[in-house]
Amino acid sequence: MVKDGIYYAIGISAGALVVGWLASGWFAAPLWVLAAFCLYFFRDPERAIPAGPVAVSPADGKVVAVESEGENIRRVSIFLNIFDVHVNRTPISGKIRKVEYQKGRFLVASREEASTRNEQNVITVEGDGTCVVFKQIAGLIARRIVCTKEAGDRVQAGERIGLIKFGSRLDVLFGPEWQIVVRPGMRVAAGSSVVARRIDRAAEPGPEIHGN
Repeated sequence: MVKDGIYYAIGISAGALVVGWLASGWFAAPLWVLAAFCLYFFRDPERAIPAGPVAVSPADGKVVAVESEGENIRRVSIFLNIFDVHVNRTPISGKIRKVEYQKGRFLVASREEASTRNEQNVITVEGDGTCVVFKQIAGLIARRIVCTKEAGDRVQAGERIGLIKFGSRLDVLFGPEWQIVVRPGMRVAAGSSVVARRIDRAAEPGPEIHGN
């Protein structure tokens, strides 16, 4: 459980008690439902992290795009609805080289233009001869991006790096040394679903792909 969920739930529950005392339990019922939803939304389950020369999904959600970005870059975009786990994880192990915040709009996160026009946090991780960039992108409802890491930190694949509150989007940018193994429409889980494999490590066995 992310501690933010506990704080939200306590605050809303306090409001429900006040409303129930001043009016009746029926008027407080929506607040109790909202408090329960906050506990559900901020859940943070443990995940089994695959081994090998792979990149794992940084987020739970639905793959909405696999596109080329220039000659040698491929982008995987994942949309998170409000019922998905919103804790974000790093795709690969390595050292965080940059964390860059970019101001922007709050378009619906499932739309393609959200990748470039929405408010976002861009994180660059280098390790084992490769570099992966991933973006925490705000959406129509999501108005707060949380990143708990900074440049210079070392991370392990699947390690928690932050969250985006409520509906949002995660984009991952891969270089030519990576083979994308997901396609639009697939569901992925942060830390446990493989989204790409290293082509230059093809001789090494890889784990089973999670998703549907």
